[in-house]
Amino acid sequence: MYLNGSFMPASEARISPMDRGFLFGDGIYEVIPSYQGKLVGFTPHIDRMQRGLAEIGIQFDWSHTQWLDMIKELLMRNGNGDLGVYLHVSRGTDSKRGHAFPVGVTPTVFAFAFTINPPPTGLPGSAKPIQVASASDLRWKRCHIKSTALLGNVLHHQQGVDAGYQETMLFNEQDELTEGSSCNAFIVKDSVISTPPLDQQILPGITRLLLLQILRKHSTLPVQERVISKAEVLAADEVWLTSSSKELMPVIAIDGQPVGSGEVGAIWYQAQQLFAAHKFADEHTAVS
Repeated sequence: MYLNGSFMPASEARISPMDRGFLFGDGIYEVIPSYQGKLVGFTPHIDRMQRGLAEIGIQFDWSHTQWLDMIKELLMRNGNGDLGVYLHVSRGTDSKRGHAFPVGVTPTVFAFAFTINPPPTGLPGSAKPIQVASASDLRWKRCHIKSTALLGNVLHHQQGVDAGYQETMLFNEQDELTEGSSCNAFIVKDSVISTPPLDQQILPGITRLLLLQILRKHSTLPVQERVISKAEVLAADEVWLTSSSKELMPVIAIDGQPVGSGEVGAIWYQAQQLFAAHKFADEHTAVS
């Protein structure tokens, strides 16, 4: 692991219980996938982390090069296999617990690598479809910030798990699709691919961003960012969820009701194949 300037075994990593990340979830995090030493979406991940830190007033000025150097070393020390990299910056440790931002504390910087599955190929037989629950979105109103305070997301995710599903798709008070508890969402209807527009209800996912760029450049199918009603989701031909560690996940049932034919759709296969072919286009992905 990496902690505040040093690499160390996980068993040796220590932070103070007075760290505001522990007490308040007062921090920002990122998860970047890496396949055999090649990062996916490094630049937009770090861009998003820097925006999040600025939004909550944490002053931490590492450059992209500094982040990349640390990540390269971390991946090398963990074998450069198929790994996710977790990055975490909290506001730091104060001598007392108080809601107001403390003055003069140093941010805590933490990172570790963990094994992830090999990337999906999109070839026949490669799909790992999931079933999901649906729920009213009860999280806070600034979901565009990738905060470490994830209790709302955790409770929604557990809601799906308790019902026997792998995820939960969320809808706002107007019964409009927002996202999943830990992923963004897409639907396909009549060969048109749609995803909700970015706003404070939705995390600007990096896989979402890369997929939109790839589809618009390499696919002839129409792609839309627009408001999507729950009725449209339930009537969709295909539903996908996207995240950095799972890429594109085909959803075959919602609340026990089949999506489309109840099988993985042909357009998912096309989209996943395109994503697999073009996801390393970022100029900062090579870390060997």
